[in-house]
Amino acid sequence: MKLVILGGGFGGLKLARALSGKKDLEVLLIDRFNYHQFQPLFYQVATAGLDASNISFPLRKVFQNIKNFRYCMAEVEQIFPEKKVVLTNEGKFEYDKLVIATGAGTNFFGNRQMELNAFRMKSTPEALQIRHRLLRNFEDAAKTKDAFRRKRLLTVVIVGGGPTGVELSGAIADMKRFVLPKDYPEIDFAEMKVYLVEGMGRLLNGMSEKSSADALRYLQELGVNVLLNCIVKEYNGDTVILNNETSLETNMVIWAAGIKGNVPAGMDSKTLVRGNRIKVDRYNRIEGLKDVYAIGDIAYMEEPSWPNGHPQVAPVAIQQAQMLAQNLLAIKNGKAEKPFSYRDKGVMATVGRNLAVVDIPKPKLHLKGFFAWIIWMSLHLMLILGVKNRFFVFWNWVYNYFTKDQNLRLIFNEFYRDAEKKEAPVETTIQPVH
Repeated sequence: MKLVILGGGFGGLKLARALSGKKDLEVLLIDRFNYHQFQPLFYQVATAGLDASNISFPLRKVFQNIKNFRYCMAEVEQIFPEKKVVLTNEGKFEYDKLVIATGAGTNFFGNRQMELNAFRMKSTPEALQIRHRLLRNFEDAAKTKDAFRRKRLLTVVIVGGGPTGVELSGAIADMKRFVLPKDYPEIDFAEMKVYLVEGMGRLLNGMSEKSSADALRYLQELGVNVLLNCIVKEYNGDTVILNNETSLETNMVIWAAGIKGNVPAGMDSKTLVRGNRIKVDRYNRIEGLKDVYAIGDIAYMEEPSWPNGHPQVAPVAIQQAQMLAQNLLAIKNGKAEKPFSYRDKGVMATVGRNLAVVDIPKPKLHLKGFFAWIIWMSLHLMLILGVKNRFFVFWNWVYNYFTKDQNLRLIFNEFYRDAEKKEAPVETTIQPVH
């Protein structure tokens, strides 16, 4: 069986690892990046808490000495299901079974101004661009004598009150409290403003109301200005206009308000549903296509407990990959497949130093504060790929905790100029060429 997997995220990587070393099975993994990215910690890279290499792991190293595995660094241009062929910029590849695990990218909901002017954070390079812009803004604020320009440079607006927005705004607020005043004594950081803009009436909409309320209280105590029931109408690179006609002067807007599936070209539009996701059955098969599957953020599956589809989080992708691996082996051996059922083990978000919220469905528990923060750190540490990466992440966390400082505030001028050009957006994983 020739199996081709598109995407080396949580789902694609888990599937490839589950099938590595199996007899009579060839696995080819295609991704435009040659490394796996640990997305939950992008915000720490963006705020100079972690080095990018600590949350990235080379895909080829994962599968060293695995004889039935191959990797190709390429961009998918089109899928031809009727011919069982995947066309990439590096050539075409035939398959017996195809698994689409291309993840999701940033969704600007048709707001072209935001797409052109706001920063996104769905890949390691994008997190680094945010870090360099933040640091460069502080350097410029330290030199300027123009009070209006300094105000604009010291204002950060984050759009989206989900886990990414909450974690990022809390991390920037912690930088403002503990790190930046030591680095920039010439700046009065009472002038620095951090705004979190959310279109709904509460934060962390996918979590319990208790978690939403706790997160709001924590952020407000950290000095973050949380604007609920507000939608960004316009942003020209200097001024944000909200739906209530409020204006915010800033050149640093980070968009964390939504995601949409990275669907490769060649997919029938009839298979797509809300959020640009591909509809699949309980076995992750794409409806209307033979031998083509989808898992993770790109897949939309309905089951009795999840009539509106699963949340687009890593545990769903990992569990779907595990079940699909079992089913593919069952097909190869002539045995019956099993339908997928998501086991929700809980959801969590960190807000800042010693602050986090955790919801556990069974038994129904809500945890907050320091204990929840320890749980959040422990779980994320276990999920990071590679012993070396775990060690360096743990060491960075320990160092940051006791010193209230970081050593990663570096500005690489060439990288910064590239970020300033704002050329083609960088997506989470494979970006299909239409």
